[in-house]
This record gives sequence, C-alpha cells and structure tokens, in this order.
Amino acid sequence: MIASRPPAGAQVLPLSLADLRRFDSIIDVRSPAEYAEDHLPGAINCPVLDDAERARVGTLHKQTSAFEAKKAGSVLVARNIAAHLEAGFAGRPRDWQPLVYCWRGGMRSGAMTHVLRSVGWDARQLQGGYKAWRAQVRDDLEALPQRFRFLVVCGRTGAGKSRFLEALAAAGQQVLDLEVLGAHKGSILGDLPDAPQPSQKRFDSLIWHALSAFDPARPVIVEAESKRVGALTVPGALMACMRASECIEIDAPPSARVALLQEDYAHLIGNPGLLMDKLDGLVGLHARETVEQWKALAAAGDWAAFVSRMLAEHYDPAYHRSMFRNYVRARNAVRLQPADHTPGAFARLAAEFGVSPVARGGPIG
Repeated sequence: MIASRPPAGAQVLPLSLADLRRFDSIIDVRSPAEYAEDHLPGAINCPVLDDAERARVGTLHKQTSAFEAKKAGSVLVARNIAAHLEAGFAGRPRDWQPLVYCWRGGMRSGAMTHVLRSVGWDARQLQGGYKAWRAQVRDDLEALPQRFRFLVVCGRTGAGKSRFLEALAAAGQQVLDLEVLGAHKGSILGDLPDAPQPSQKRFDSLIWHALSAFDPARPVIVEAESKRVGALTVPGALMACMRASECIEIDAPPSARVALLQEDYAHLIGNPGLLMDKLDGLVGLHARETVEQWKALAAAGDWAAFVSRMLAEHYDPAYHRSMFRNYVRARNAVRLQPADHTPGAFARLAAEFGVSPVARGGPIG
C-alpha cells in the first residue's frame, strides 16, 4: 500500500526545536484562554474566535444545530482573519512562512492557512494541531532526559542553590531551573508574589523547550527537587534521571542562610497575615504548640530567630529525611562553600566551578 501524502500546506509531527525555528512565525489561532494554558514555543496568539465567540458558537452547536453553529462561526472567523491580515500580517514579505495550528488541526487553522496561502504565503497547517503536539511533548519527555548528564545541586534550605544556578546560567552553563519554570520556590512558603504557577501542560512544554535547546555533550545543572514544585509535577523520566545523577552540595554557614532567606522571603515578611496562614498549613507535620511559637516570633518581628527555628525544626530535618533517600549519590557530593550570601559570592563560585573538570564533563570526586 502506498502511504498517502499530507495535503499541500500541511506540516506533520514530530517537530524538533530546530524544525520550529525554521518557520518565520508560529501562529496559534485558538482562543486566548486556550493559548494561555499552553502553546508551542514562540507561538503568537492570533485567535480566529475569541473566548466569548468560541463559547457562543459552542452553545449554538449544542442547543440548535451544527449547521447554524458553522454558519455563525464562519462569519466571525472571516471577520477576525481579515482583521489579522490588516493589522498583523500586512507588512509580511512574499517569502514569509508561518506555521498555523488550532486545537486539532481542523477548521480554525484550516481557514487561516487557506487565506494565507491564497495571498501567496507558504503557510503550513499543523496536522493534528495542539492536541497532537501535546502528545509529542509527553512522548519526548520520556526520552529527552536520558540524553543528558545531569549535575544535581543539593544543599539545605537557604544555602543559596537558586542563586548558584542563576550565577551558573549567567556564566554560560546549561541550567534547568525547575523553580523558575514552575514559578515556585518549592516549599510550603514558596509561592511567588504576583506570579501564579503555569498550568501543568505549560510547565511540561517549558521543560521540553529547555531540554531541546541544550547540548548533550555538556552537563545540565539542576537543583534537587521533590516530585512536585508547588502544585506541579516534575515529569517522571526527568525525576528518575535527576535522582540517579551526581550531586554538588552548596554548604553555607547558618548566619548566611538566615540572611539569604530573609531577603528571598521579604514578600512574606511584609505580609504577616499571609505568612500566618501558610504556617497554619504545617499543623499536622508539627505540634500546634510549635507552630504557635513560630508565629509568635514572626508577630514580634524577630525574623532572625524565626528563620533560625524554622530551619532547625522544620527544613533541616525534612532535608535530611528525604535527600539521602531520594538522591542516592548525594553522600559523595562535591562540597562548594560560598564566601557569603551575596550575589557576588555566588558569581565567584560559579566562575570557579566553570573551570573545574566537573563542568567540562569530568567525574565528581
């Protein structure tokens, strides 16, 4: 049997990051809410139906008929495509090549692709749409992590792991910062102010994008995480690779850890009510009396004592319970000691690490 060829203007999966970068634009014609949940790397949102229009057409389809829904939807789609042509696409050159997709590679992306190709642009419609792309991301995240040698940065809370990763990235190292991608510091107090976490789908896509951009010949440096970063789940294959990897421990003195945490959690120090609510979430892990003592220190503004007790009574015991059980090579970690908690100290530490044999692919220890 001869395999059927995709129609003219169709683009089939799988697509690598390099494949995607060959397109001049990636156009997501889904509604803004669909786009916000997740989208292809670098995609711009040019909806042919906005959220309200999509809901209206869907209601018409359900309550009246598919014919009436298509008739009403076609008017809206044509009007919106015309607006995009006038506003967004008018200045595009003759050789512009966009990739267009919707939810399943159906009518919405088909209409946009047809019009763009009618103008003379070599527009391509992604077959299977976002739904097929999402399936590729899931499959790729099973295989991609196995291509890399990971170096896992461990260390007790407040040691400066995130600052070390930031300094390494600035120095040109390959860093996969799951807490940045997940918009969360990874603990019960880890919500970021004014930065909600992405959807799980978006988190997966951001990890796919980061891994796809890395060079397998160079180490990828990642912080030791649990299976969850806030409300998000780290992909299982990535988690397995991380837990089997070599480790680097950041070892900072207690005074530096207390100072660093007061800086990193200034948003909670400035919002005592929110902090108290979060501390109440620790009842069950700790006795109510202990939690009330922590809250009393916070209410009194004795932040150094509050942080010290939280480290000694909550974070450090939790670290030691989980780290050596989950990260089997943590006991043989290379230990790095920053001079203090300042960004400059971590920049110097990253520079020293960058010229080490470990950073160039040599073994730890």
